[in-house]
Amino acid sequence: MRGLTLQRIAEVTEGTLHLSMLSAGGIFGTVDEDGLNRAQHATKEAFAKYSRMEISSITTDSRKAEEGALFGAIVGARVDGHDFIASVFEQGALCVLSQRVLGKKEIFGEAAGTEETLMRPWIEVDDTQSALQQIAREYLRVMKIPVVGITGSVGKTSTKEMIAAVLSVKFNTLKTEGNFNNDLGLPLTVFRLRDEHQIAVLEMGVSHFGDMTRLARIANPDIMVITNIGTCHLEFLRDRDGVFRAKTEVFSYVKQNGRVILNGNDDKLRAVKEVHGIRPTFYGVDSTLEGSQDLGAGMRMEYPGDLAADQCVRITGIQLQGFEGSLCTLHTPSGDMTVRVPVPGIHNASNAAAAAAVGLACGMTPDEIRCGIESAQTISGRFRVLKTDRMTVIDDCYNANPVSMKSSVAVLEQGSGRRVAVLGDMGELGEDEVKLHEGVGTYAAGRVDHLAAIGTLAKSLYEAALREKPDLSASWYATVEDFLAHKDEELKDGDSVLVKASHFMQFSKIVEELTA
Repeated sequence: MRGLTLQRIAEVTEGTLHLSMLSAGGIFGTVDEDGLNRAQHATKEAFAKYSRMEISSITTDSRKAEEGALFGAIVGARVDGHDFIASVFEQGALCVLSQRVLGKKEIFGEAAGTEETLMRPWIEVDDTQSALQQIAREYLRVMKIPVVGITGSVGKTSTKEMIAAVLSVKFNTLKTEGNFNNDLGLPLTVFRLRDEHQIAVLEMGVSHFGDMTRLARIANPDIMVITNIGTCHLEFLRDRDGVFRAKTEVFSYVKQNGRVILNGNDDKLRAVKEVHGIRPTFYGVDSTLEGSQDLGAGMRMEYPGDLAADQCVRITGIQLQGFEGSLCTLHTPSGDMTVRVPVPGIHNASNAAAAAAVGLACGMTPDEIRCGIESAQTISGRFRVLKTDRMTVIDDCYNANPVSMKSSVAVLEQGSGRRVAVLGDMGELGEDEVKLHEGVGTYAAGRVDHLAAIGTLAKSLYEAALREKPDLSASWYATVEDFLAHKDEELKDGDSVLVKASHFMQFSKIVEELTA
């Protein structure tokens, strides 16, 4: 990894580089830079040699510590990474980060009785996770590639996938994988950068005030995309104004000549006039869309006419094609184009507009942008359409909040056969959690043919749906296991089935059973 020598890592983390030695007979010693004056000449040479070595990779998973790696020992809720230090050295790791002083057994393990001389470097830091963040920031500085940051209450991952699909047409693109979007996952994503990469697309998720500041210090984005300000993490952020403040902490860390791309369909984001003296670019769905609908939390699918045309990328004339996606017209300051969005839902057409705005900011042509949008795909847990010989299952079970759940129900309306929504608890909604679940139930009542609600909070969703539509076919189960025990009663051949809840509900079990 270019520029990341052990000496530089120690400097960046304000840590201390140690070299521990074990000689024949089990004689153990450790030297750091302060102790070099008292060390033997051979020890000084060895210390200098190791300090100049570059690491090959960085990991916090001991099983992935390859030859030449730096292993970050994290103290977790159930596992302490310091317990695996000796084993990662045996696997070929070059160095470890430790937030405590290490002894002979921790460093050498079963090798303590060796007949040969062993030398193992390690860096002592105050906090391993903070040290990894500092290393990631330094590594991005060394690599000098553009960074596209993405945050928002809803649609971060689907927007990230669309943006990466567009950029990959022209650039070798690194993107966030899975849920690696927090203050540990973001550094681990950055550490995957290699010399062949030309741009990075980094998802940034927050749940508390200050989270974004830590992430933004690392990413220091050239382009920052915010998808929306919704009703997420209200347990910690209180209300949408709090969500807005938490998300926009990133503005302080966008590069001075950078670009900010915001969802023009969102009332909070539309009010942003400038960042670092630069006007934002707005994207979204135009108000001329037939059948536009309120998705809650300021996300009414309309596009204000008072935004300057030269700072807008917008979608009009959407022709919904069920679960196959949509055909629409994309208007940009560089011209208009007809484009097929291959993933379903009005929100994904909006994501395509965001991706087009990023592509234009990166100097891409309209043809390159169209090609990227039309190659986009969904990923596991993010409105992935799975067809079996019995039914169509929509795997949207990675996470949920009121806005995303309503959005997914709206897409389910386009399904064939009986439209079945299997919905579960949504987490971190604060003191209004019951009311917010009821809002989803009321919304779903007139849009589905059958509702199966699962979980303690989802009971209020179920009850609200029946108040809205007393003759609705609906049922409630306390647990996923209860539902699965009755799935043959709940589901029929030809159904289109939406499976959605917050991650802790483990709705992936339902998807697995229905698609086995």
